[in-house]
Amino acid sequence: MLEYFHLIRPWWLLALLPVVAIAILWSRRNSGQSKWTSAISEDLLKVLLEDSTARAKRWFSALVVGTLILVTVGLSGPAWQKLPQEVEQKQDTLIILLDLSLSMFANDVKPSRVERARQKIADILRARKEGVTALVAYAGDGHAVVPLTDDTKTIENLLFSLSPEMMPVFGSNPNHALEIAYELFENAGILQGRILLITDGIDDISSVTKHRNSAFPISILGIGTIQGAPIPLDRLRQPGRFLQTQEGNRVVALLDEERLQQVADISYGHYQTVNLGNQDINYVLSTKLPSEDKSIEVERKFDTWIDQGYWAAIILVPLLLAGFRKGVFVSLGLCLVIPTGSIQASALTDFWESMWLRDDQIALKALRQGEPEKAASLFTDEQWESVANYRSGEYETSLKGFRKNKTSDGFYNQGNALARIGQYEDSIASYQQALISKPNDPDTLFNKALVEKLLEEKQQSNDQDGQNQQDEQSDSSNDSQNSSADEQQEQNEEENQSGDENKSQEEQRQEDKSSEQGTEPQQEEDDESTRDEKKQALAQWLRRVPDDPGGLIRRKFQHETKQRLRRGEYENRQGDKVW
Repeated sequence: MLEYFHLIRPWWLLALLPVVAIAILWSRRNSGQSKWTSAISEDLLKVLLEDSTARAKRWFSALVVGTLILVTVGLSGPAWQKLPQEVEQKQDTLIILLDLSLSMFANDVKPSRVERARQKIADILRARKEGVTALVAYAGDGHAVVPLTDDTKTIENLLFSLSPEMMPVFGSNPNHALEIAYELFENAGILQGRILLITDGIDDISSVTKHRNSAFPISILGIGTIQGAPIPLDRLRQPGRFLQTQEGNRVVALLDEERLQQVADISYGHYQTVNLGNQDINYVLSTKLPSEDKSIEVERKFDTWIDQGYWAAIILVPLLLAGFRKGVFVSLGLCLVIPTGSIQASALTDFWESMWLRDDQIALKALRQGEPEKAASLFTDEQWESVANYRSGEYETSLKGFRKNKTSDGFYNQGNALARIGQYEDSIASYQQALISKPNDPDTLFNKALVEKLLEEKQQSNDQDGQNQQDEQSDSSNDSQNSSADEQQEQNEEENQSGDENKSQEEQRQEDKSSEQGTEPQQEEDDESTRDEKKQALAQWLRRVPDDPGGLIRRKFQHETKQRLRRGEYENRQGDKVW
């Protein structure tokens, strides 16, 4: 026990300093009694002073000082034994989507957009102590770099190998990356989680907003500046050149913060432009989920030191019982019933407010403090309750109250709620009703124009999907013929390889037969030298193996793209814009 004895919280021993100070002051105070001995004879002093009272004071002071010392030692956490404990982990799921389009080569943020994005992801990974994380990279199509895992070190090791030049298809298609993200959620059986999109722009808003789901909020971290910068092609083996349009004009990649903000708002997420520090990370990852993150047990156990400080409390029990006679510890025990912690403190605050405020006043205060769920449960006015439901993300529930309000404000709120649930046509109609009473209301006009733009982009996206389906049907025969040719070629290669293997096996049998004819003593003499030669050859071969995770990821991406082409699942993801 003495070998492993230590203190879990040794800083509590600093409390011994005031205990010692109290003991010294108390002894000096009691030592005043000895001054009478110098002025009064001992026989007379026995008559004048009560010795029993003095002894009781000394015993009481010693008891108090000893109790304080025992309490301090107990609080310092003496420990000398380990026991296995179950480990729990917060069920916090995050999937990071990294844009690796050519525009990420721009260096309007130093050293470049892609470098800054990788640094920011590394900061996120190092800050995540619990939960599981996945990384998806995308350009013209998407690829899962690392599936959901709690091993953030693995993600970080592969992170700095990612670059736009390794992507098989140029362009920017967050739609496919989001499809992969939802597939990862589904495969892991996860019903809620956060998605973080790190990009410098989104061309088609609907490619992201059509995946909107309150259980999987999509936040966006913008990389770049509104002034933009040209796109260098040095990494594409064209040093000194910049990406140009077909007309020969240099392409300048701009950061459209307004568009990214709109996409994040519609997708239940937050938007923030990347900056120094962790404020941007904390904000984009602070989105609320339908239910709070739970803790789950993991398949690991850790040996933890058992705090033996409770023995001090057991020793103090008789002293506490003695203290009840004078009511010393009764008053101190009242402190134990005072609510502590965030939950008890919150309950005490609610009780205090209910004594002085009405429910609607408490609800309005909660709404202003960013607690719409609490406000919705307290409002008695149906319109205010709908406002609280809207701010908490319950848009369909809020519509029930908004539809009963036939004023301009009611129609305006209806339009906002309908837009949030994707009913753009009904939303526009509600805005038009609101404009009848207030034809020049700037908020209504702005929201109506925004929803009309979203509806137009959605219709264009549907038309494009229909055209792609027709193209796929017309090309299906050609794809099947190409697939058959590829299969035939693979079959021929397998036959040739099989013949080579048979030939090599026959040669090996002949070599084995000839070696058996040699003398056995000579074979034993050569065994040691043969083993040394094999070790040297193996060491040389291992030194020649390239340690390049980027090359492995590149080949993985290319293989996945070829497989999609072969299965006929690949769409024309690149389009006309390659950056």
